[in-house]
Amino acid sequence: MLSSLFQRFGRRAAFTTPSPESPVCVIGDVHGCIVQLEKLLRGVPQDHRVILVGDYVDRGEESAAVLRLIKDRADFTCLRGNHEDMMLDFLRDPEQYGSRWLRYGGLQTLASFGVRGVRAEMGGSELLDCRDDLLEAMGPDLVQWMVEMQTSDYSGNVLVTHAGADPNVAADQQSDKTLMWGHPEFRTVDRQDGVWVVHGHTIVETAAARRGRISVDTGAYATGVLSAVCLDGSEPTFITERV
Repeated sequence: MLSSLFQRFGRRAAFTTPSPESPVCVIGDVHGCIVQLEKLLRGVPQDHRVILVGDYVDRGEESAAVLRLIKDRADFTCLRGNHEDMMLDFLRDPEQYGSRWLRYGGLQTLASFGVRGVRAEMGGSELLDCRDDLLEAMGPDLVQWMVEMQTSDYSGNVLVTHAGADPNVAADQQSDKTLMWGHPEFRTVDRQDGVWVVHGHTIVETAAARRGRISVDTGAYATGVLSAVCLDGSEPTFITERV
């Protein structure tokens, strides 16, 4: 009984330095904030591979520009967040998923692609027309690129995801839903395998590393601050840019 309690609350967890196989710079949720993203990218060390944790769209004003910028960078690893997941659901079935996406930032994304005359209360044929206009504005290459986004990057003892991971499941066995939408025990139960999880999704005041978790979402669309962490086997280094 006591051993299971110790394990559940992480008192036996021991964390070494986060050490990917090669240096990486992991960028938090962009949410249409192209100015901060462009500024931050200029500060990424040249020998670091760039990974973005997802949520490129919605809420901010320049979702289209953000997607086009990162799509054209073949050297970037772009993970899918829950907002990309909602956007793709809308493209597949606007009548079922449209109202949810529009409530959580889809209106701003549609505006960034030049789709006009949209309202949060749309339904039926209006949603279908809106979806068709968005597909035309995006073009098939951008849509396919989003469909093919992976949900995690695992290297060394570092797992990068959008929303975190199930602490009781191996890093390479996580479900896509958990990686994009989160797990109820992620922030309260420490992993026992020494894997560090770098994530966005949950806004923090300051990007930080603590007990196997590295949080990099500093709410760029609301605070103006976009953050990233650089990992090269030494202590994590954080980068921030603001408008």
